[in-house]
Amino acid sequence: MSATEPSKPTPPVPTPPRVPTPPRMPAPAAAAPAAPVVPVAPVASADSANFGRVAEDGTVEVCEGDEWRVVGQYPDGTSDEALAYYVRKFDDLAFKVHTLEQRHQAGGASASDLTTQAKRLVDDVTGAAAVGDLASLRERLDTLTGTLAEASEAEAQQAKALVDAAIAERTLLVDAIEQIAARDLSKVQWKQVTAEVTALFDTWQAQQQSGPRLPKGISQQLWKRFRDARSVVDKSRRSFYAELDETHKHARSEKNQLIERAEALAPKGVDGIPAYRNLLDEWKASGRAGRKADDALWARFKAAGDALYAARAEQSAAEEAESAPKIEAKNALLDEAKAVADESNIKQARALLTRIQRQWDEIGRVFPREKERALDDKLRTVEQSLKSREEVDWKRNNPETKARANDMSQQLLDTITKLEAERDAAENAGDAKALKEATEALEARKAWLSALEG
Repeated sequence: MSATEPSKPTPPVPTPPRVPTPPRMPAPAAAAPAAPVVPVAPVASADSANFGRVAEDGTVEVCEGDEWRVVGQYPDGTSDEALAYYVRKFDDLAFKVHTLEQRHQAGGASASDLTTQAKRLVDDVTGAAAVGDLASLRERLDTLTGTLAEASEAEAQQAKALVDAAIAERTLLVDAIEQIAARDLSKVQWKQVTAEVTALFDTWQAQQQSGPRLPKGISQQLWKRFRDARSVVDKSRRSFYAELDETHKHARSEKNQLIERAEALAPKGVDGIPAYRNLLDEWKASGRAGRKADDALWARFKAAGDALYAARAEQSAAEEAESAPKIEAKNALLDEAKAVADESNIKQARALLTRIQRQWDEIGRVFPREKERALDDKLRTVEQSLKSREEVDWKRNNPETKARANDMSQQLLDTITKLEAERDAAENAGDAKALKEATEALEARKAWLSALEG
């Protein structure tokens, strides 16, 4: 009731209306120890308001457990407004507790983070300047913090497992790069090794960014091993490419000199080709100058050679044009040479071939050389065939050969006459064995004689 309403017989501190789970009211003497007791106005109708009361001077109290405590003053409004103000503060706290409970039930939020928020809410609820069931709110928070403690323990174990796994993964990376650093780096393919090291470093960075945070000591130890091994590889790689650059520089110098010498051959034309071929051998032995430099240098060197070979091509074309009538004439002689094989008289065949050979030489050389070799090979075949016939004829008509053949023929005739007599004697005597031997020997001598005469 307000200060203007008539007084009613009430106790010094009135008891608020009962609620479904009413708080235990304190004795009147415990409400305000020293100050005089002031009558309070009726409480608000909401459930939370049932836990509060407002004194005549605007002092607002909340019932928390078995005791009432002052939460503040609201002197410039009605008791309902005073209670509503402090109920809203309670509702804010209740909303925060409810939200925290929902976040925990929904999952996804860190239990340790929720525990930190819950502890802050416990501090906010404890002695809060609010009107409502603070004891129940505190019980909910106690239940939530207990649940969160278990979840935090599980999270800690999971986090430890993740850290252990990350340490194992980082250790594998360290072992891998240390194995690379332990190789004979003077014999490796640096393109492949560089790709391997880059892949390991990228994996290390990805794990560092997305993986769990490792203990500082372990992290520093692993990174030092990784960094040291990587430095060994990088140092060898820089040394290799420095030496390679020096090699390329030397090769570029040599090839530039070869290009100058090749370009100086241009006035010689076709006669410069042998010298250019020697320069080409030196070019192959000069080593690599780097891909881009090699391509450019080779283009210049090749252009110098192309000029020489172009001159030779022009000369060959002119010579081939000049040789066309000669080729036609030699093909005509080859047609005539076919009669050499058909001529049965060897002396006449030789005379025909000699005339053809004389005319062949008078025609002279033809170009290209491949065409000349092909024509010469065809004439040489005719020459070889006639030569073979001449050798056979000479052996047959040689006086010494004839004398030896006649002498051998006479010997065979004498032997045949003797064997015929032996055969007849054996046949008359009925000696089958002697007859067989004489007959076989006689047939063999007759075959030899036939071969000698034939």
